[in-house]
Amino acid sequence: MARKNISSASPYEKTIGFSRAVCVDDRILVSGTAPIADDGSTAHPGDAYLQAKRCLEIIKAAIEKAGGHLTDVVRTRIYLIDAALQDEVSRAHGEFFSDIRPAATMVVVKGLASDDWLVELEAEAVVSYGR
Repeated sequence: MARKNISSASPYEKTIGFSRAVCVDDRILVSGTAPIADDGSTAHPGDAYLQAKRCLEIIKAAIEKAGGHLTDVVRTRIYLIDAALQDEVSRAHGEFFSDIRPAATMVVVKGLASDDWLVELEAEAVVSYGR
């Protein structure tokens, strides 16, 4: 059973001690992904749709870096700080996954690690061999 850690530009990986994604055999597990801009700041403060898109872009990049594709995603989890944001976040999720249709869970939470974050997402993929 081979293990491969995938890193991203998140300033929190080293401090907290986590990887953006971990690959074990044909599985890619992507950590909770916040809307972090390339410079480490919060991307698109106040805009749940654009924050969700940013999270999904980071997830897509991690999966591709691990050798997978979005079509390999079998599960997503979405964490919102307010149920009123579900339509905006669902629209972004649908733009990435409307044809793939992974199992998905959306949960409203009291808060996330940064007050600027409206949404956080995670994903699991199973790489399809012999494509």
